[in-house]
Amino acid sequence: MEQFAVFRTPQTILYGRDSFKQIGTEAARRGQKALIVSDEVMMNLGYVTDCQDYLKQVGVESEIYTGVASEPTDDYVSEALVLFRNTNCEIVISLGGGSCIDTAKAIAVLATNGGYIGDYRANRTMAEKAPIPHLAIPTTAGTGSEATDVTVITNTTTDVKMMIKQPAFMPAAAIVDPYLSRSSPQHVTAATGIDAFSHAVEAYLSKRAHPMTDTLALSAIGHIIGHIKSAYNDGGNLDAREAMSLGALQAGMAFTNASVCLVHGMSRPIGALFHVPHGYSNAMLLPAVLEYSKDFCIERLADLGRLFQTEESEALSNEEAANVAVSSIKSLCASLNIPNLKSWGIDETAFKQVISKMAADALDSGSQAHHPRLPTQAELEELYVICYDYEFISEEKIR
Repeated sequence: MEQFAVFRTPQTILYGRDSFKQIGTEAARRGQKALIVSDEVMMNLGYVTDCQDYLKQVGVESEIYTGVASEPTDDYVSEALVLFRNTNCEIVISLGGGSCIDTAKAIAVLATNGGYIGDYRANRTMAEKAPIPHLAIPTTAGTGSEATDVTVITNTTTDVKMMIKQPAFMPAAAIVDPYLSRSSPQHVTAATGIDAFSHAVEAYLSKRAHPMTDTLALSAIGHIIGHIKSAYNDGGNLDAREAMSLGALQAGMAFTNASVCLVHGMSRPIGALFHVPHGYSNAMLLPAVLEYSKDFCIERLADLGRLFQTEESEALSNEEAANVAVSSIKSLCASLNIPNLKSWGIDETAFKQVISKMAADALDSGSQAHHPRLPTQAELEELYVICYDYEFISEEKIR
């Protein structure tokens, strides 16, 4: 750990069943007109209308932007920002997955600080003015973006996912209601769940980890591995959904204060170039990256292995427990039907043509700097090749 650590969270976190109903109260404390940033799925499910109704009950007016149709892009940010300004909104509410939340983060900062969102990458421009109040309401148990000061926006000109981290991007409030995640289909539950798991694992392995982030990361990992299969197999299991929502929230708080690592650095180029959703791209990479890294973080991986294999875990050596961690994560991905890049449908020739660019973009992201094993460009290119048709190990093969 460094000499001292900084720990940032939203000003207010509401979590648990029916916490969504408090959106009106929280919004009224911060303004009288809100822009709701969401998508057509949330509109069709009725969640956007519910949000408007809760706001209306306390006298808060609202406008709607539901143009977030994929991973967040600078185009979505520009469109929604124009609507925000033209309708004289005072606060922004994000309702949806990480794409909606990240888009709203950018709006909140640009509304007061101006410029192009890419200007803020790598702290080239600092958000000196306080952002517009942003209330984040996740509907998936995945990104944890409701509790981070990070936004990831794709530059549609360069096809680069821009990871931007500054305190101003932290939402003012997070409302985490497990009822909202019940609508997630099975494949989304799997992808977002492994995304949250990746956040927690990388936060624990990060060189910037410290005792507070360790506590949250390990708690998140425990919640996720204990409940993700139940949430996947029975989407109506509210106890499992609640545990997953809490795990994703804790993972978000852990990684925003400790950093993600190589998995995220490698996954962003895949999302930008091949439009693979962020949760899936993380899941596709995680086991192979852990195998590559194992010898450089044996003790920490051993801690994770003992969470998977609680019986007789004290009898395992660190190396044995680290092996349990890697094999158990492979098994978990297999049981959730996580595809590899090939089975997702990415053309092998097209993939290999951009491996050099993806490796360079991953290095440029900065995330790999906190990873236990620092990769070279050549090693990253080799890792991408391995991940293309990587085979997850089933539970039966582990036995």
